[in-house]
Amino acid sequence: MSFVIERFKSFNQKKALIFEDISYTYEEYILQIETYKKILTENKISSKVVAILGDYSFYNLALFFALYENKNIIVPITTNIQKIQDEFIQESFCKITIKVRNDELLIQNLEQNHSHNMIEKLTTNNNSGLVLFSSGSTGKPKAMIHNLDNLLNSYKDKKEKSMNMLVFLMFDHIGGLNTIFNSLFMGATLIIPKQKDAKNICSLIEKYKIMVLPSSPTFLNLILISGEHEKYDLSSLRMITYGTETMPESLLLRLKNIFPKVKFLQTFGTSETGISTTSSKSSDSLFMKLEDINCEYKIVENELWLRSQTQVLGYLNASMDSFTSDGWFKTGDLVEVLEDGFLKIIGRSKEVINVGGQKVLPSEVESIILSLDEIDDCMVYGEKNAITGQTVVCDVVLNKDVENIKKIIRLFCKDKLDAFKIPTKVNIVEKTNFSERFKKIRRKG
Repeated sequence: MSFVIERFKSFNQKKALIFEDISYTYEEYILQIETYKKILTENKISSKVVAILGDYSFYNLALFFALYENKNIIVPITTNIQKIQDEFIQESFCKITIKVRNDELLIQNLEQNHSHNMIEKLTTNNNSGLVLFSSGSTGKPKAMIHNLDNLLNSYKDKKEKSMNMLVFLMFDHIGGLNTIFNSLFMGATLIIPKQKDAKNICSLIEKYKIMVLPSSPTFLNLILISGEHEKYDLSSLRMITYGTETMPESLLLRLKNIFPKVKFLQTFGTSETGISTTSSKSSDSLFMKLEDINCEYKIVENELWLRSQTQVLGYLNASMDSFTSDGWFKTGDLVEVLEDGFLKIIGRSKEVINVGGQKVLPSEVESIILSLDEIDDCMVYGEKNAITGQTVVCDVVLNKDVENIKKIIRLFCKDKLDAFKIPTKVNIVEKTNFSERFKKIRRKG
């Protein structure tokens, strides 16, 4: 028996998961894992690359750990788009796909004659694995392969806590799996939302007195825009964690003003290196410290580089250009560092706008514009310009009819930003462009 099952057994009658208003104890969860493990063994599914087709559910999470117990390499695939599913299955060298219907496993064997040396190494060493795909917002998604035994070992010493946590980020996302592992390994109760919209999330917080809400700045702003936070009792919230993209400072200050008793913690991690332990300087500060014993960092030309004990073995479908020969991962995150060791993520190197050789960080401009009363949401990006190479453009969501919004924005920014950072073009939109992971997708230009 693995340490995982032993750990779950120590929580026994505590509630492990709540899905579709049904509560499951750790004991019931273990029974489901063992039921699936038996089926997998009968079908000789061990040490193979297996895709789970579907998002979070009680049954899919039981299947995940049953596959882990049988030392398989797991590929969670949440998309329903057949073309993307097929690509992910092909590029992760999947031999089997499993879909759960009710509680039944629909197992399909695939014709896959190829493998990869990193997969072979895991199976030879009798290790389980995990394949995650990058979001692909800047090109073809990369298939990252983790040693899952190594990853789960980093959660081994979690202290037991009784609390209700909501999982927000997706099943195929390192941040979502981090919430799952944290919750289950400390004996907390994990609430799985069926739909991720402001109304549903706020109603779940009230109903289950959720204490911890992991989220993204984009989704937290959507809650404020919707006004749903005023319709539900969210007083149970003790902590809101945010990550996956840069938080505009003005948005954080608004959130802190609306939720004064809630602790705001910036999380940080990458699919390549895992999630790092962090501490924020304060709830209304974007400065944080990386304090993870499993991870080291350094700053090279304002870019954050990481090297961790939980980092990927490599990519199955791409070169290792993002890694140095001695194992440092170049995150692409630009940072500002204080003398006391606190650092602030100020943007992504790929999103920097170059206006005649002058660098513009979208998050800096967004933070200023978002502090205007008329603006609900804002996204800044670069567009090609014949004279300066690029120019600054912003899409804005208004909360009331406003004439001459471009003039208002430019006047407001005049004494707060350098002239080259002020948007030359303003588009009024119904909503900004973001992914199903509630992460902004900036246009390239």
